[in-house]
Amino acid sequence: MTDADRVRHALERAASLHQRVAETQADAVANAAAAIRKALDAGRQVLVFGNGGSATDAQHFAAELVGRFGIERRGLPVIALTADSAILTSVANDYGFDAVFARQVEALGRKGDVAMGITTSGKSANVNRALRQARTAGLVTIGFSGRDGGETKDLVDVPVTVPGDTSAEVQEVQRTLLHVMCDLIERPHA
Repeated sequence: MTDADRVRHALERAASLHQRVAETQADAVANAAAAIRKALDAGRQVLVFGNGGSATDAQHFAAELVGRFGIERRGLPVIALTADSAILTSVANDYGFDAVFARQVEALGRKGDVAMGITTSGKSANVNRALRQARTAGLVTIGFSGRDGGETKDLVDVPVTVPGDTSAEVQEVQRTLLHVMCDLIERPHA
């Protein structure tokens, strides 16, 4: 297989997975965006978190909504719980890495806020612990997960599952879905 063949193959697999998700998850994505819009309209905030590439996706999502995605509008209160290294390292040191997001949800989350966990496997212990904490505290929970959804899909009010075979494939589609959600969320706030 040539390098060009590898490129074509990767793009064809990505397009195929995007199509599968379009057929199975469009309502879930629309429901996730609607839940966030409803919370923001009620003066609530969104807490978003994940590990590794999902951490940067959480920060990217927050940046698009605090700043702007496609249109001028007021800044929206979206906080990436992955962005404060002092909190992450002190909580990990004092309570263990599984607590880094749950502790922040406990400190910052209020009933009616949204907690959105992003994981490619659905098995991230710290993401799932935070989602359980959020549910206990009365937050609306959204889970972006991959493969079969793992435990995450059962811990949230709105599960969005990307059935990719690898973390890279899942992340590629999740990023597309996060951009679609930004578009849906910001339009009523213009």
